[in-house]
Amino acid sequence: MKRNNVQKRTDPKISSILPTEEYQIHTLSNGIRIAHKQVPYTQIAHCGIMLDIGSRDELPHQQGLAHFWEHMAFKGTEKRSSYHIINRLENVGGELNAYTTKEKICFHASVLDDHYEKAMDLLADITFHSVFPEKQIERERNVILEEMSMYVDSPEDAIQDDFDQLVFPDHALGYNILGTAETVNSFGKEQLFKFINDNIDTEKIVVSSVSRLPFSKVVRVAEKYLGAVPHRRTARERKPPVLYTPVHEQKERSISQAQCAMGQPAFALLDDRRLPFFMLVNLLGGPGMNSRFNLSLREKYGLVYSIEGNYTPYLDTGFMGIFFGTEQKQLNKSISLIHKELKRIREVPLSVLQLHQTKVQLMGQLAMSEESNMSFMLMMAKSLLDTGRVDSLPEIFAEIEQITAPQLQEIAQETFKEENFSYLTFLPES
Repeated sequence: MKRNNVQKRTDPKISSILPTEEYQIHTLSNGIRIAHKQVPYTQIAHCGIMLDIGSRDELPHQQGLAHFWEHMAFKGTEKRSSYHIINRLENVGGELNAYTTKEKICFHASVLDDHYEKAMDLLADITFHSVFPEKQIERERNVILEEMSMYVDSPEDAIQDDFDQLVFPDHALGYNILGTAETVNSFGKEQLFKFINDNIDTEKIVVSSVSRLPFSKVVRVAEKYLGAVPHRRTARERKPPVLYTPVHEQKERSISQAQCAMGQPAFALLDDRRLPFFMLVNLLGGPGMNSRFNLSLREKYGLVYSIEGNYTPYLDTGFMGIFFGTEQKQLNKSISLIHKELKRIREVPLSVLQLHQTKVQLMGQLAMSEESNMSFMLMMAKSLLDTGRVDSLPEIFAEIEQITAPQLQEIAQETFKEENFSYLTFLPES
């Protein structure tokens, strides 16, 4: 992704490590944090570099630039061509990948631990030393435009992107992460370097790692490939969204089934009500087949194939959405049933047994998600960037156990008011 060099560092002082039960941290002199969890039973090493930069940091004419950077990081560095980048880990059976969200960019790799240093070298190279060749920019521009067309052709995906714009109008959180055809066609090398230089902050970068390697080796490898990165701070300020106003909008599309998105802003990441609210959303529309929305709309009435409720917290706000597809003639009935469930959870407190089952289910889901070493590696980096710590499962479970039925009912009454919901529906063309 970007620039280079600067002075050599001496061997890291491991005494600066901050040990915890689950992970260990070391901070390089340039502010980049190294976080590692040692897992003795695996031969696979997962590592990544996560930056606190995302699509919400774009100006209106830059929409899609963070995602464009993520793509272009693989297209050539000061010492590697795109061919060598692609084959560096693939040739040893490893994987190299990346993603962009509203608030983060992450480059990550998975390899046999014998090749851990090779992976860290490559990740540091594409993150900090990309050169963005002009020919590759033109080629990748077309790839991203094809990616945009692919999402437009998938109404289940397109409606989620369009709904963001409805809930966060005239704000960067409403931008499509891919950008627009107009903005993507305008990007060049100059815009990429300017965006990076305007947003890079080494104190908001975390190198995350999960493997059986000892932490001392992880720190030495990170120091070798990242220690010379210049210390950088940014004056960037993220502006919170303006006052929310519910909106109802319909669009006609070349589809056979109606698609519906309904939702509203929600609690921010550091809000004390975040976890209870997450529990409520999980109870209503989580991944379990026993979610209340699924039991009603699919199992009882057969109106949908799938329905999901999700909650995404950001640093200064949040988003709660409900998404489903159904026959157009069943659309109003489906929305009515959803509001029936929302009304029930507002008016009827959970029984002792229901509350216990809801807590146990959520704890089980969280434990299974942490079972994946790669997922934990990514979660660890994001949590450190957002909150400065990584809560252990026992800590999270203890917090879940403290949640009460009256607390959940109070939050439901505050957030699940019918008049506060925005709606976006895609209808089959007449």
